[in-house]
Amino acid sequence: MRTLISILVANALFMSGQAFAAANDTQADTQKMAELKQQLTDITEQLDELNSRVDKTERHTSLDRLEITGDFRTKAHSLHYRDVVWNPAINVNFNDFGAKAMSGVFGMPNDPNSPLGKMMQANPDLAAAFQNGMLQGVMPYVLAPKSVQDIDNDIFYTTRLRLNLKAKVWDNVSFAGRLSMYKNWGDSTGVQVFDSWRSFTMDGTSSGNTSGDWLRVERAYFDWKNINGSEFYLSIGRRPSTYGPPSHYRENELRGGTPSGHLVNFNFDGATLGYNLSEITGIEGQVVRFCYGQGFESQWGNGEMFGDIVTKDTHLGGFNIDTINDGTNFLQFTLFGAKDVNDGFKGTMAFPTQLAGIFAPNMYQDLQKFDNFNFVTRVQPSGVIGDMYLGGIGFAREEANDIKWFASLGWTRAEPNGNAGMFGGMLSDAIFEAELNSTGTEIIMVPKTSDDIDTKDGYGIYVGIQIPAPYGKFGLEYNYGSEYWTPFTQAQDDPIGSKLATRGHVGEAYYIFDINPKMFIKLAGLYYDYEYTGSGTPVGAPQKIDDVLAGSAYSMLPVVDKAFDVNASLTINF
Repeated sequence: MRTLISILVANALFMSGQAFAAANDTQADTQKMAELKQQLTDITEQLDELNSRVDKTERHTSLDRLEITGDFRTKAHSLHYRDVVWNPAINVNFNDFGAKAMSGVFGMPNDPNSPLGKMMQANPDLAAAFQNGMLQGVMPYVLAPKSVQDIDNDIFYTTRLRLNLKAKVWDNVSFAGRLSMYKNWGDSTGVQVFDSWRSFTMDGTSSGNTSGDWLRVERAYFDWKNINGSEFYLSIGRRPSTYGPPSHYRENELRGGTPSGHLVNFNFDGATLGYNLSEITGIEGQVVRFCYGQGFESQWGNGEMFGDIVTKDTHLGGFNIDTINDGTNFLQFTLFGAKDVNDGFKGTMAFPTQLAGIFAPNMYQDLQKFDNFNFVTRVQPSGVIGDMYLGGIGFAREEANDIKWFASLGWTRAEPNGNAGMFGGMLSDAIFEAELNSTGTEIIMVPKTSDDIDTKDGYGIYVGIQIPAPYGKFGLEYNYGSEYWTPFTQAQDDPIGSKLATRGHVGEAYYIFDINPKMFIKLAGLYYDYEYTGSGTPVGAPQKIDDVLAGSAYSMLPVVDKAFDVNASLTINF
C-alpha cells in the first residue's frame, strides 16, 4: 500500500511539472499558475490523509493478532484483629516415652550429660510431672506460654495490575492468558514470615497473595472449539479457576472463572473437555465440563534426594455443569475431587524466631544476636495425608430492574489416611513419639500418626444481593463455614484471609460508585467471627476458638477470634 501511495505522489508531481512547464512556454497568466499550485497542494493533502489512514489500518491489522486489555486497582485497608491467641502444644505419647526412658534408651535421668538428663534440666515442670507419674497416655506437651493480644494495622495499601491477553489462532482455536502483579506498598520481597498457612506464597495462591512488583502468569490456556464440527471443546493450560461465580459480583466484574467461586479460587494447571448441550436440550448456555489438573508435583524439583520421596503427586478432577445460563438465571453444579493430598505445598517463607526458640534452641541462640533477621527457607510437605472431595450448587439471578441476588451451598469431605506431619494430618492432629536424634545426643519429638482417621464432612453457605443505588450499586453478602469446611479458595485476595474459607461467620457490605463505564470506587467493610481454627487448610484438627482462648485447646499457629477490614479502592479498566 505504501508503494502505491509513492507512485501516486510521483505521478502527481510529474503531471504538475508538465503543466507548469507548459504554462511557462505559452506565457500563461499568473492566475493559471496559481490554480496549478492550488491543485498540487490539494493533491498533497489528500495523499497525506490517505497515508495516515493506511498506517492506522496496517497497525490495527498487526495488533489484531494479540488483544491486550487489563485492570488496575489500588486499595487501602484498615485491618483490626481481636483476641489473637497463640497457645502451642503437641500431643505426645507419654506411655511410649515412659517405656523408653525406663529402659534406658535415653540414658539416666540423673546424668546431666545424657539426652534424658538434658531434657529434664531444660524442662523442670516436665521432669516433675514425669517423676510423679502424671504423664500417661497421649497428652498435650505445651511448647510456650499462652499469649493473647489485639493487633491493629491502621493502614495497609495494595496495588493490583492484571493484563489480559487474547489471540485468535484459527477459526475455532484461540489463546487467552492473564498476567498479574499484586503487592503491598513498600514491600517487594515476595517472602512473608510463616505465621499462618496463608503467609507463604505457593503455586495455587500466587495470584491472591501480595508477592512483589513482578508479573506472574495467573492464566495461560488455549480453547479448541467445535472439534471436527461437533459441540465438543478442549482447553489445556493454566486454568481460569479464580474469581468464579458468584464471587464476581463483589469484584464488580463479569464472571472471571469457570468453577464456583464458593468452592474453588485456586490456580492450577490442567485441562477441560467440555460439551455444549444447548443444541440438544434447547436450554441456553447449558454446558457440561470434565476438568482435570495437577495441584502438586512430588518428584521434579522436590526437597528430597532424587528418587527418595515420601510425597505423591496431587491430582484433581471433577465435573462443572452450567445447567442454566441465559443472561437472567444462572444455575451451576460442581463435583470435584483431590487425590493424594499432601500436608502442604512447595513454597518459600521466612522462619519465625518464636518457632526457632521451640524447635531449634542452638540456632535460636545465634538468632538473638540478630533479632531483626529471619532466614528464608523452602517449604516441602512431609507426606500424603488423604483425599478430599468438594461439591456444591449455586444459583444467581439478575432481575430486569438490575437487582442481582445469589445463593450457594457447598459441601466438603475429608478422608484421612492416618498419616501426619509436624502440623497434623488431614483435619486431625499428630501424635508425637520421643526418639533420639541421629547422633544420639538429643531427644526429639517425631510425628508418627494422626489422632483421628474418621471421614469428616463440612458445609458452607454463601448468599448475597446487589441493588441499584445513587451513583452506583449497594451490596450485602454473608457466608458461613462449619467446623470441617475446607474449600479451595486460598487465592482469594482478602488480606485477613479468604472470607469464603472461614470456619465461622463473615458479613460484608459495600457501595460501588460508578465514575464512568471504565472506572469505579468501592467502599467496603468485612467482619469475621471465627468459630474454629485452621480456616483455609486441611492440615490439623479444628479447635474451638473459645477453647484456645481458655487454654484448654492448643494451636501451633496463632489464631484469631474476630477481625474486621474496612477498605476503599479505585479500579480502572483499560
